[in-house]
Amino acid sequence: MSARPSIAGRRRRFGWPRRVFSQVLLMQLAIAAGVTVLATGLFLAPFSSELDDQAMRRALAIAETTASSRVAGELLASRPTADGPLQTEAERIRKATGAEYVVIMDRRGVRWSHTDIGQIGKVVSTDPSEALAGEHVMGIDNGTLGRSARGKVPLRDETGRIVGAVSVGIAYDSVRDRLLAAIPGLLAYAGGALAAGALAAYLISRRLQRQTHDLAFSDISALLAEREAMLHSLREGVVALDGAGRIRLMNDEAQRLLGLGPDATGRPLDEMLDGGRTTDVLTGRVRGEDLLAVQGPRVLVANRMPTDDGGAVVTLRDRTELERLGRELDATRGLIDALRAQDHEHANRMHTLLGLLELEMHEEAAEFVTEVVGVHRATAEQITERIHDPLPAALLVGKATVAAERGVSLRLSPGSLLPDRLVDPQGLVTVVGNLVDNALDAAAGSGDPRIEVELRAEGRTVVVRISDSGPGVPVDQRELVFSEGWSTKKPPVHGKRGLGLALVRRLAERQGGSARVGRSADGGAEFTVVLPEALAEAAGPVPDRTAAAGPGTAEGAR
Repeated sequence: MSARPSIAGRRRRFGWPRRVFSQVLLMQLAIAAGVTVLATGLFLAPFSSELDDQAMRRALAIAETTASSRVAGELLASRPTADGPLQTEAERIRKATGAEYVVIMDRRGVRWSHTDIGQIGKVVSTDPSEALAGEHVMGIDNGTLGRSARGKVPLRDETGRIVGAVSVGIAYDSVRDRLLAAIPGLLAYAGGALAAGALAAYLISRRLQRQTHDLAFSDISALLAEREAMLHSLREGVVALDGAGRIRLMNDEAQRLLGLGPDATGRPLDEMLDGGRTTDVLTGRVRGEDLLAVQGPRVLVANRMPTDDGGAVVTLRDRTELERLGRELDATRGLIDALRAQDHEHANRMHTLLGLLELEMHEEAAEFVTEVVGVHRATAEQITERIHDPLPAALLVGKATVAAERGVSLRLSPGSLLPDRLVDPQGLVTVVGNLVDNALDAAAGSGDPRIEVELRAEGRTVVVRISDSGPGVPVDQRELVFSEGWSTKKPPVHGKRGLGLALVRRLAERQGGSARVGRSADGGAEFTVVLPEALAEAAGPVPDRTAAAGPGTAEGAR
């Protein structure tokens, strides 16, 4: 049982290492060694040929020098002897140049000189016909003295006639000795290059070790697979940016929240989102925690964490539903306050009615009840006569009640007329609800608090105009009020303010419309929202109910 772990340990020890550092180091060392051996071989092959060529050229040069001396005259004036002048001259030249032999021959190929005096007077062992024909010959030959580098030239007399030839040989052993003598130096250079390569490989491997945290390739591959699975399974959007602001990666939820496709990866964020607060938040131009941004119809909460390479990782949470619930909570609280106030007012009215009955003022009591009931009924009837779609009509009836309890007069403009052909009633409710809420808050503190609401159709376009008697919006802040997070009000307990008007503008711009603010006739703010293509095609002519509707005011009691 104890032998098995040791065998496995030896296998791990002598097998291919798992760590990136070890694998990269071994691979780079193998590459450096292979390149060094290959470079050495590629250098030695032409070097050997170059040495052979140098030896042949040297032999040819010695032969030419010998043929240019007085050898030709001696050849014609004497006979081949061991102690003749040609032998003496050839040996002098051989010793002076270090050649292996210097052979002078006549036209018959008979040697007149040779290193071995026994060969003098005999025919040469190699064919001299090319040299006797006037050509200069170089080559590597095997002769009586073994393998040598040879050079042969013709021997001419004073008239230029060929009378013989000169053959000079350089011992091949000397060429090989030069080659062998060069190998140690070459190996030293190769060893130095290999050592430098090994050092570079070690430094690169150490850097990789730090960057990969000494993980194995299999671990890195598993981490990448797990990261992809984790990113795309998260219900929060994750966007990674590089130092240049380009999108490095983006999970499925981020693509959904930002309205981007998979092709956005690798492209600048400014180019994909066309600027705005969302881009400023994601790129870090706006800093903070839990920053709010509006992208299309969605309210997003963004947090940004910078990375060491100058980029950042941004997480996005969808707060649209939470924001809607928060606004519903605000509306519910306002309704509760209104009901509480109505209960108090109802009790006062009941006491008044009881007093009139106890005083037996029956006619006055009947008139009092008729007046109280008629005000609220008239408000609802006037709104529904002009606003035919039930959702915005119900919204305005409720807002009129809340306004009345807050002492604000909510009036429907005489020019209002909205048919029941809305493409997106919920979107219009969001626009009108936000604008009326803001108008109520602004008008509540004025001397003569009132609000005028106008909803009218121009073809298929819906125009929303809401004015109040509040303090108005300064000229330098008329664009700022539509920014996410900007508000003059105290934040509610359930979240942040500054999203209502931003949502209004986004909803308008999404339909190709606009939202702007100006100055009303009462000196307050007047918001105008244009929603193109907000109405479906009419089945027939739309009757003009403006005249039949009367002046149409929804006045809240103060």
